[in-house]
Amino acid sequence: MKTKSKLFATLAMSVAMIGAASFGPSAVVLAQSKDAPKVSRALAKPLKAAQDAMNAKKYDEALARLKEAQAKPEKTPYDEHLINEMLGFVYVRTGKYADAAKALEAGLKSGFLEESEVPTRVKALAQVNYQIKNYDKAIEYGNQAIRSGQGDDDMYTLVAQAYYIKGDYKGAHKFLDNYVNSQIKRRQKPKEQTLQLLMSSCTKMEDSDCTTQALEHLVAYYPKTEYWQNLMYSMFQAKGHTDRTLLHVYRLASEVDVLQRPEDYTEMAQLAIEQGSPGEAQRILEKGFQKNIFPDQRARDRNQRLLDSVKREVANDKATLAQIEKDALESKTGDKDMALGLAYFSYQQYDKAVEAFTRGLAKGGVRNEAEARLMLGIAQLEAGMKEEAIKTFSEVKGDPNFERLANLWSLHARQA
Repeated sequence: MKTKSKLFATLAMSVAMIGAASFGPSAVVLAQSKDAPKVSRALAKPLKAAQDAMNAKKYDEALARLKEAQAKPEKTPYDEHLINEMLGFVYVRTGKYADAAKALEAGLKSGFLEESEVPTRVKALAQVNYQIKNYDKAIEYGNQAIRSGQGDDDMYTLVAQAYYIKGDYKGAHKFLDNYVNSQIKRRQKPKEQTLQLLMSSCTKMEDSDCTTQALEHLVAYYPKTEYWQNLMYSMFQAKGHTDRTLLHVYRLASEVDVLQRPEDYTEMAQLAIEQGSPGEAQRILEKGFQKNIFPDQRARDRNQRLLDSVKREVANDKATLAQIEKDALESKTGDKDMALGLAYFSYQQYDKAVEAFTRGLAKGGVRNEAEARLMLGIAQLEAGMKEEAIKTFSEVKGDPNFERLANLWSLHARQA
């Protein structure tokens, strides 16, 4: 954020209010009403001299008169308050923000500040303390400003950055996570900068789950290729993957077109072959060659041999489709229908895949219902049945890995 310009704007407002409240004509001599606090006779002359110097923008002279007033032993608490208010004005105007912070804080705590002026003063103190790198105070007054209703995006960013810069990444994450979740509940779109700072806090904590969740927010609201890429590779690094879940991560990464490493194309093809989807293996290898993804002749030769082998397997597999369909239709449980659906999915016959997956789920008895529903949703999306796919993804339950993948597929479906 452009802290310095925002700081000066906020301080200028605070200073203007100080001026209006305290430095009008004869303000240091005359009270507004009988009940208003009054400047003591001993301080009237030096404070009036300071006021005149301030009005003339002779800030060095004003500072000298205020120091003179400060040295008077017979000061009242209200005298002290006015001195600090005027010092705050002078220090802000002369760019001495550390001194201004002390004077303005004293004015806030004196008890003489008008209630209507308190929110602006608190906000100014958050800004000025951030500027002078007193991050604990910036956090203190920033949170106070937020509680008093001054919690705009800039103030939340200031507090979060203060946590982050002082190295309290856990504090930054907790603060930002609460803020982002509250925005989402109100159906507001978090700022990209806010989500980036949330992700960076997670990264600094070396918390992979936290980082993945932050990336999911970025992908949801700002579906840039770089965010999808970072998210998918964080998914690859997640613990607890089986070969089945890993292939699903590859499927989504390929769908959003963020696979870049040659080994990813090779591994996805091998996993697809092992799990009975040779047509899918053929497509991913052909995609790798089309994108010139394999860096050297040795890698190209190795993957060409794999592709040739896959093509032979595809030919053999396609010859058995009729028998697989006959067996599935005769089966009383859904597993054979799921195998048939995968075969159709492998060869991009998505309408038939949807029909087979739906029939298998209706029969019941499938080995992993969460995965079966995920596959149905993907097939529906590829078949152009977007709304049905989103509904199916919402029904994937019972396995955290597949639930997370279904949520990401649902995000992608909404963005497609």
